[in-house]
Amino acid sequence: MGGSLLLSDRRNFLASAAALGLAACGGVANGARTKLVLGDQVHLLQSKAEAAGALRNLDYDIEWANFVGAAPLLEALNAGAVDTAPAGDLPVVLAAAAGAPLKVIAGSVSSTRDIGIIVPPESPIRSVAGLAGHRVIVSSARGSISHYLLIEALKEAKVDRKAVDIGFMLPNDAAAAFTAGRVDAWATFGTYQIAAESRGARVLRDGQGINTGLTLIAASQAALNDPGKRRALRDVLARFRTASRWAQAHPDAYAGLFAKATGVDPKLAKLIVDRQNPLLVPPDGAIIKPLQRVVDRFHADGELPVHVDVANIVDPTVFPA
Repeated sequence: MGGSLLLSDRRNFLASAAALGLAACGGVANGARTKLVLGDQVHLLQSKAEAAGALRNLDYDIEWANFVGAAPLLEALNAGAVDTAPAGDLPVVLAAAAGAPLKVIAGSVSSTRDIGIIVPPESPIRSVAGLAGHRVIVSSARGSISHYLLIEALKEAKVDRKAVDIGFMLPNDAAAAFTAGRVDAWATFGTYQIAAESRGARVLRDGQGINTGLTLIAASQAALNDPGKRRALRDVLARFRTASRWAQAHPDAYAGLFAKATGVDPKLAKLIVDRQNPLLVPPDGAIIKPLQRVVDRFHADGELPVHVDVANIVDPTVFPA
């Protein structure tokens, strides 16, 4: 993806956060307004909220922090550099399993076609079984939704994972390696996958029947413990929900505004919106049950270090009625 889409990375943001003295404790200090630092990936939340005009007349301040993948975003949440983190289901669970103080406060369900194992257009590899003996890059880290897809797809194809050379890269680095022909296949997701497909990449296996399609919004426990930030989080979730309803009702308008906001080609923006335009929903049983099934399976695979009871990392009280 072009540089216009990815305006910050983990190192730059954490450095600037430290310089600004951003911390998770937040709240009102010295009469200042409450401020939320909202994490984002490739500007998806920000562009939708701004396109819908959902962030007007706030009685608190917001700052956006854009990241190229779930792993650095959740690191930032754990470090107190952001208050919220939208990410795929398993990265959030993995962060919680590693001790990150967070709770899931909202979710959404996108198409499971939005996760895929792809190969270059001229690749001789025609199936997941053909990955044996080849190098596959996963974005963005161990425990990502793409990693889960690859592990389960290999099992489905009866391929020993040890027969595949699996590596991990952040999506923008992986995109460059994939385009340059330095890897045989790439397990990726979302905007990166769609962009590669638009340039001719072939999908060996998408997430249908394997992944949940869930995106979760996690909030730091410190932000939830701060009364001012908790009130602001409830309000901003209501605004995100309004924005998601607007975007579903006006997909073409949203695609046009997304293209302008991010600098991506309008045709690519339309493809992105077609796959990534879900409603925001509360973290209730419709979120918890399918996620628990995936967590149980990933733990049984030995990829999740400790078992996680999903209900224990959810706070359903923040989502507006």
